[in-house]
Amino acid sequence: MPTLDEFVEFACHAAHAAGAAILPHFRAAITVDDKGGHRGYDPVTEADRAAEAVIRRAIAARYPGHGIRGEEHGAQRGREAWTWVIDPIDGTRSFILGHLHWATLIALNDGSRPVVGVTHQPFVGETFVGVAGAQAQWRRGDERRSLRTRACARLEDAMVATTDPRLFVSARERTAFAIATDGARLVRYGGDCYCYTQVAMGLIDVVVETGLKAWDIQSLVPLIESAGGVVTSWTGERCDEGGDVLVCGDPRLHAKLIERLRSL
Repeated sequence: MPTLDEFVEFACHAAHAAGAAILPHFRAAITVDDKGGHRGYDPVTEADRAAEAVIRRAIAARYPGHGIRGEEHGAQRGREAWTWVIDPIDGTRSFILGHLHWATLIALNDGSRPVVGVTHQPFVGETFVGVAGAQAQWRRGDERRSLRTRACARLEDAMVATTDPRLFVSARERTAFAIATDGARLVRYGGDCYCYTQVAMGLIDVVVETGLKAWDIQSLVPLIESAGGVVTSWTGERCDEGGDVLVCGDPRLHAKLIERLRSL
């Protein structure tokens, strides 16, 4: 049986290979399609599709018995319990604007939960790694640095992030957004997966999101947890399939917010 460390190195290699497929399209003329949906504009590009294809080929060659779930090319059931969950470009809106808050997300689920998560941004060359039972890590080239969330027990002291407040559509969602942001020291928009990496780095304290899919969150769960933070649904349950998500670097603040969110 491969170890989790072996899986991590494979995921990092696959993410770098995907980055090589993505970068020729970054800040270049590119065709953008709209997948649509009830939450509005949902862009996808040839870079998304090409990057996922690269990752899927790597998995098929190295771990042919594993399953695959990808945003762009669907699900493929494996013969073993392991399933790779892929978002080739999380933050496609940022990508098509030439902004930097996007990355390739690769998770490995052991059949019950994600145990490995890799987030790789090829343009700046940094990678965030989370592994169940280990310390979260930032990498760039040969550099390695352990990651740890910071203490922040009060919302009044917290830095809060979300991708787009307009995604909170229903009255319930808008109330949840208010609970997580009203009275916070600072609220910022537009980070996509980078919101979560900054929690792991101890720079952001709270992320609140809604409408996520499994590939949006599974690689980020091991990262947040192995950095000392908490990631759950708004009811305090696991959120591996996406939906409503609350992330806090400090478990004390998470407990306070969940108590209020459960009243919705």
